[in-house]
Amino acid sequence: MKQTIVLTGGGTAGHVMPNLALLDGLREMGFGIVYIGGKNGMEQKLAEQAGLPYYGVSTGKMRRYWSAKNLTDPFRVVKGVGEAVALIRKLKPALVFSKGGFVVVPVVMAARLCGVPCVIHEGDSTPGLATKLAMPFARRICATFPETMRLLPKKKAVLTGVPIRRELFNGDAAVGRAFAGASGSKPVLLVMGGSSGARAINIAVRAALPLLTKQFFVAHICGKNQVDESVTAAGYVQFEFVAKELPDLLAAADIVVSRAGANAVNEFLALQKPALLIPLPLTQSRGDQIDNAESFARQGFAMMLPEEDMTAESLATAVDALFTERVQYIAAMKKSALADGVTEVLRVIQETMGNKYIATKGE
Repeated sequence: MKQTIVLTGGGTAGHVMPNLALLDGLREMGFGIVYIGGKNGMEQKLAEQAGLPYYGVSTGKMRRYWSAKNLTDPFRVVKGVGEAVALIRKLKPALVFSKGGFVVVPVVMAARLCGVPCVIHEGDSTPGLATKLAMPFARRICATFPETMRLLPKKKAVLTGVPIRRELFNGDAAVGRAFAGASGSKPVLLVMGGSSGARAINIAVRAALPLLTKQFFVAHICGKNQVDESVTAAGYVQFEFVAKELPDLLAAADIVVSRAGANAVNEFLALQKPALLIPLPLTQSRGDQIDNAESFARQGFAMMLPEEDMTAESLATAVDALFTERVQYIAAMKKSALADGVTEVLRVIQETMGNKYIATKGE
């Protein structure tokens, strides 16, 4: 009889895509897979598109700042725990794997109450609040960055890297150049700021175009509603969002300018793409992207440019330096043992379940 694994995580694509990256491996091992996320969470669409049965539970966001919702959200979490307990008793999974986001808190708590082992994965170099709340209920905690290990319970922590989507490895550089309209021999600079874009990066890149387009063809993924039709330049193309063509664009890119979300930087590592990382500043985040960028800079995988130091001139200078030194960055990335965490995470899942739970293909 097939054993079932519950995947959970949501709120952003970064808390969903690593879960989906595990699907092929879990299916090859013979497991049935279901997804538990928030009611009406954005993760529902992604999970259902991947062919997974989806169940929603109530959840609340534990904010670090004052909000009236802080008074009511704990009750939503308690309600979510009850709903998740009922689901887990019904599904009888062998294990719960949690990628992050506040939806995981009631699911992980429910797994512990039902005696189901749980593995959680922390993508950033410092644990987020949801991870901190879930840690006591987990058997194992997978980490992406070496620096994270000292911040996790020693007996639970294991360094795995982050699972990377298989399709990213199948990009075709020639197709990517054709999609972007990059004719000629200029190297391609890919600029991306995440699914919602990055306004500060967009402004700086457009201001720097006279400098950048002298050497590069610039393919710019701007984010929702951030394409500026008034900006036209030879050797520059804008996209609001790129989905199925992204593997090809990444394959075509010689270097990348990006924010420093954990998934993005680890995708660059896996694909060996030198990157100039411009992390979200502390005014807009808890500092996790700064930690991620600093870690990659220390390991020789990327350059870092703080947003507060970014001007058109400093951006162009950093891009030029990155391209000049790209061979060294690629060499460092080739030596990394954390380029793709799929195999290691699957190993941790198997070990946590124990031999009696390990399914065999065709069971």
